[in-house]
Amino acid sequence: MWYRWGSAFSCRAHVYLYRRHHLTSSLRDSISTKFRSTSSTTDMGAIGRQTINTTQRLKSLRELMRKPEFDVKVFVVPSEDERCAVVTLKDAFLFTDGRYFLQAEQQLDENWTLMKQGLPDVPTWQEFLSKHLEEGIRIGIDPTLIVASEAASLRKSLHARDSELVTLKQNPVDVVWGTERPQRPKNRVFVLPTEYAGEEFSTKLKRIRGEMAKKNAAATAVTLLDEVAWLFNLRGSDIDFNPVFFAYAIVTRDSAVLFVDESQLDDSVKTHLGQEVCVRPYEDFLSYLRSLATDALVKKDEPVLLGDKTNLAVVEALGEENVIIMPSPVAALKAIKNPIEIEGFRRCHIRDGVALARYFAWLELQLNSGEKVDEYQGAKQLAKFRSDLDNFMAIIHYSPDPNDCAMITKDQIYLCDSGGQYLDGTTDVTRTWYPADDEKRAFTRVLQGHIAMDTAIFPTGTTGTDSFARRPLWEDGLDYRHGTGHGVGHFLNVHEGPQGIGTRIAYNSTAFKPGMTVSNEPGYYADGKWGIRIENVVVVCEVNTPYNFGGVKYLGFEHVTMCPIQTTLVDLSLLSTKERAWLNNYHREVLQKVAPYLEGLDELALEWLRRRCAPV
Repeated sequence: MWYRWGSAFSCRAHVYLYRRHHLTSSLRDSISTKFRSTSSTTDMGAIGRQTINTTQRLKSLRELMRKPEFDVKVFVVPSEDERCAVVTLKDAFLFTDGRYFLQAEQQLDENWTLMKQGLPDVPTWQEFLSKHLEEGIRIGIDPTLIVASEAASLRKSLHARDSELVTLKQNPVDVVWGTERPQRPKNRVFVLPTEYAGEEFSTKLKRIRGEMAKKNAAATAVTLLDEVAWLFNLRGSDIDFNPVFFAYAIVTRDSAVLFVDESQLDDSVKTHLGQEVCVRPYEDFLSYLRSLATDALVKKDEPVLLGDKTNLAVVEALGEENVIIMPSPVAALKAIKNPIEIEGFRRCHIRDGVALARYFAWLELQLNSGEKVDEYQGAKQLAKFRSDLDNFMAIIHYSPDPNDCAMITKDQIYLCDSGGQYLDGTTDVTRTWYPADDEKRAFTRVLQGHIAMDTAIFPTGTTGTDSFARRPLWEDGLDYRHGTGHGVGHFLNVHEGPQGIGTRIAYNSTAFKPGMTVSNEPGYYADGKWGIRIENVVVVCEVNTPYNFGGVKYLGFEHVTMCPIQTTLVDLSLLSTKERAWLNNYHREVLQKVAPYLEGLDELALEWLRRRCAPV
């Protein structure tokens, strides 16, 4: 199964992106293929599943923890994607959710205890610190790696046990890492033309200032990489799979400052930014914030507006009394795609469907001919087909390890989760192929959940739609340990917030609005055997209903992913008349939109597409 172990970054703490999980380096992000601004696919990176001996690293870390300049009994390395390392003077724990259980079991050495969050009686890492460790201890953390609001909550719970959360001036993992730590990438930044972005960055700045005025804010600090890229209509390649670059920004009532390594900006970028944006060194960001507070340019009644994902170091630099923390206005604006961005999503998904049809047709031919194909070869071939497409920029997921990956066979479930970065949008699609016996009922329940979400209609203001997708599985006593959907960026991070579909608090506190893009990806996974998932990207849109109770508009989804679903894996006796009609209508749409691109290009793929889109 070609799983997506690595996911897109929220980028809340820049230094974290190339620091995290050194101690458990075999777990760090499970990704290595560099984002490519060209169409080259010849050098596909991979990550292995080998176990790494961390004995010496932990020993060195604990020696530092005992030194006076640190003096902590526990050191915590949190992350945005539900993974967290907790190291005490005797033990080491890795907390992770169901997405990473199998990988962690394969890669952790005997020094680590795997804490499977979400299972009965397994605490979260926050609960572990506040309820399962001895009282009266100092717990160290790098302030750039924890959200300020999360740190405040943790400090409150630790106070009840007379323990203290201590922010460290230097991260001890960095000290242990030493010269082996890779340098921060400083790749070329480039302009995303308005023909793809749909809006000038100067207009975006005006909208941000409008949000600031509502809070009488003197400034707003933009700390997430995808938000900086979106705000200035710029893209980069500093982070694997995500077209972002290391930068911060500060927007005041009459100015904008971009903190970035100037060597990454060529003349076209400087011309694009013009006189409206001042460029300062990336390293100056925190000192610049301190100067704002020191010079009283910001104060309690004219604060700095910070997004709720801002790290603790930023708050400490400004002073808690000088900030307002709230859902990021940049994230809220970015989440609602403009008409040009939405049309870009439609177009790039049709083109992406061409690559998928060519790949799955090629793969079927290889397997039917008795050829052996492993997951690395499959991933490389799919990347090649995508690289032939207009506006292609990069793949979005990791590549399997050529020395340690499974063979693809027709007698074993093949789950292919993949996607591409294009100038006009980002794709993320999962399809499950081949066996049709033991897995048939589970696959059908997943399909029914997918259809239920795709056809859902709900009033404006709705947040919790997760149960739409889970209900068919619940009827059979089945479920899955991940969210049903995540926000999708426009030629940005494939995972973006604040919108999403799942049980996370953030998802259920963000109402859907027209123009938001999310994934629809219910699944089922038989531990140690096989996995099933069906994933499309959908756009939130207004729908017409016979009535509008209370004057409220109703919303639904428009699917943009164009790839067949294996009908031989469907138990048709379980489908309702409406569900069968949905499946046939979807395949009719896929054939209508994708087939014209295959005519004269790839007859094998065209024949495969017609066969796979045949009505049932």
